[in-house]
Amino acid sequence: MQFENSLEFARKLDSEDPLKHFKDKFFFPSSNGTDQLYFCGNSLGLQAKTTKTSIERELEDWANLAVNGHVHAKNPWVSYHKILTKATAKLVGAKPIEVSTMNGVTVNLNSLFISFYRPTKKRYKIITEHNPFSSDSYLLENQIKLHGLNPSKTIIEVKPRKNEFIIRTEDIIDTIKKHEKELALVFFGGVQYYTGQAFDIKSITSAAHKAGALAGYDLAHATGNIELKLHAWNVDFAAWCTYKYLNAGPGAVGQLFVHEKYAQAKNLPRLAGWWAMMRKERFMMKKGFKPMAGAEGWAQSNDNVLSMASLKAALEVFEEAGNKALWGKSRMLTAYLEYLIRTECKADPSKSSTYKLKIITPSSPKDRGCQLSILVMNGGKKLFDTLIKENFVVDYRNPDVIRITPVPLYNSFEDVFKIGNFLKSVCFHE
Repeated sequence: MQFENSLEFARKLDSEDPLKHFKDKFFFPSSNGTDQLYFCGNSLGLQAKTTKTSIERELEDWANLAVNGHVHAKNPWVSYHKILTKATAKLVGAKPIEVSTMNGVTVNLNSLFISFYRPTKKRYKIITEHNPFSSDSYLLENQIKLHGLNPSKTIIEVKPRKNEFIIRTEDIIDTIKKHEKELALVFFGGVQYYTGQAFDIKSITSAAHKAGALAGYDLAHATGNIELKLHAWNVDFAAWCTYKYLNAGPGAVGQLFVHEKYAQAKNLPRLAGWWAMMRKERFMMKKGFKPMAGAEGWAQSNDNVLSMASLKAALEVFEEAGNKALWGKSRMLTAYLEYLIRTECKADPSKSSTYKLKIITPSSPKDRGCQLSILVMNGGKKLFDTLIKENFVVDYRNPDVIRITPVPLYNSFEDVFKIGNFLKSVCFHE
């Protein structure tokens, strides 16, 4: 499509948008009585207007039924997580037996590492991305130490080439091949938090398996943002949060994926708890752990019902919208923002305070989601503060990147036009 920098053009795209009414399904923060333009779904998603009702349903049952709500609530608490399984599986391209809802993202990843990172004297190395999200970095370091190994000799980070920001897929695969005889695990984020690069999960997983290693992913910045086909791509394990693109609320419950091929692998080492115990024997309180088949077998504690109620409301919005419409609009919104920055933000010698920008997120839609990471080469924090004062909610990552995320569920083309033209007035693109 040939984009145009005009309000009329942006409104025309909005009028043709099959998801145009979904914006009305969310609450927006306001400043001085005016709704803010929200581009921060990569950090915390907005609240769906049905969230309160969903949570109040469980509060009402708690008030009226107390302990009997575990069995007699409208949505029985003893199996609440199962309500979320079908929609979750559809969203990440999985079979229902492969996904479950529990804990938080890093807790789930630590639990999965107990099962899937089993280093030997010969195979012990982990390949990951350069500059992973700090939680993943801490996780890797300490999981390695649990096995008495040295992180500096065990972790191999694949870096971008000189003067580049994106990690090339061929460099990842070449690194896997180079270390294949010593490799135990390949572990990446689905979308790199800093640059916004969406990794080629299918190709990376295939290369890991050819090398005799496993492949796992932190999908916190990917789930609800990019199209995933975890089962078809033969991913071994993955985990993600639900408070970013899934809009389940601050600190909301996590989710995980374990491939069907491990569904009956009941002898895999794992952290055990009673909620993973075979359901028919869970309340017998006898010794001898027998995990449930599939992803449920990695649970430890009973369901966080109020958090899951919030996620339930959010997933219902995703189901109503449909994956095809979401990914299509996401590509268009992000492309429009990229167009406005690349082609409209031009140098103006008369503006001594003009900020110099460089988009470091890949241009190809297949290599990104809806996040654009913008490197500010002369005062990123100052520009960030200016955007906030102008009613644009974005986020800043040290040392010099502003992340702008037009989310297809609740951002419009007019929103993108407004932030693009504000940047045009104060910035130029390298």
